[in-house]
Amino acid sequence: MERIPILKMGEFLLVTIQVDMHDRLALQLQDDLTNRISQTGAKGVLIDISALDIVDSFIGRMLANISLMSRVLDAATVVVGMQPAVAITLVELGLTLPGIRTALNVEKGMELLRAYAAGVASGGGDGGANVGADGEGADGGPVR
Repeated sequence: MERIPILKMGEFLLVTIQVDMHDRLALQLQDDLTNRISQTGAKGVLIDISALDIVDSFIGRMLANISLMSRVLDAATVVVGMQPAVAITLVELGLTLPGIRTALNVEKGMELLRAYAAGVASGGGDGGANVGADGEGADGGPVR
């Protein structure tokens, strides 16, 4: 059975989707990812979808479910590399993707995850909730 690799990078997991997602593969990723979070105690998950040209409503819901499940397991989720056509499709489908933070690229996504992890470690609760997708803080200044 086809699987999407999940790499561990420090306290984070990195998922790079390089194939067209079909429903069974999305469900397998959801199961594999929640198991890896539980096994490793990862504090964040970065999902790179830059290779996806199309995301249907099912895949969009699966991304939202992965984010919610990760949150229950004490890990933040950041989706990076969303193509403009994918963003337009998700909006047109009415999918708000609750709980998912987005960033333009892997570098900015890792900044968000580090900010989240630092906030949680210092007792700041959600940690990254006030960090925008552009990597800026709630006051518009850069995340430090």
